[in-house]
Amino acid sequence: MKPIVQISLDLTNIDEALETAAMAMRAGVDWLEAGTPLILAEGLHGVRKLREAFPKTPIVADLKTMDGGYLEAEMMAKAGATHVVVMARAHEETIKVVVQAGKDYGIKVMGDNLGCPDMVAGAKWLEELGCDFVIHHIGYDERRGISAAGKSMPSPLDQLREVVNAVKVPVQAVGGLSLEQAIQCPAYGAPLVVLGAPLTIDADSFKTADGDLESSLRMICEKIHAYGNIR
Repeated sequence: MKPIVQISLDLTNIDEALETAAMAMRAGVDWLEAGTPLILAEGLHGVRKLREAFPKTPIVADLKTMDGGYLEAEMMAKAGATHVVVMARAHEETIKVVVQAGKDYGIKVMGDNLGCPDMVAGAKWLEELGCDFVIHHIGYDERRGISAAGKSMPSPLDQLREVVNAVKVPVQAVGGLSLEQAIQCPAYGAPLVVLGAPLTIDADSFKTADGDLESSLRMICEKIHAYGNIR
């Protein structure tokens, strides 16, 4: 598939999220993500507003579902989401019912391996259970905690090639990537590139970061889109 650029709207205000989304679309971003902070703050209302403003754009609802999977996926699908996220650490039945909801409502399921003791095995498990995509994810708290302890901060790039080689579905790497690292993801075989905190969102306040974001995003999109098809 061709590389896809996704912006994670990790914001807590729908008006700011809509403004950031419009800027991102002008810059060439392909997919919008209703990030977990936005879903917590605005819920279905936030997803509906994004769908109203961007009727043809794929919208990922980063639910991080752990239970009640069918209902959560159904609600987001009806609100306008095209993709939902379920966690590998959820019960097997939860992952299965989210996948079933995806089939019933015509949306795609992204399985997230955050927190798995074996990240590669977690990715394979998600694929086996029917997820359409794998998110290889080093968590926000994990990264900050390790960094605060004076240790080397883990990166999703550390095992990205292993994860990509272990599954057939497209992979996305998430978690503290620098601009340069995000641009490199397609070279690792991961066609779905997500931009969020701290690239375009202030990682501490969860507000839009300062600076000329549109020009930066346009440059990033151009570089990522320049890659050819990835398996």
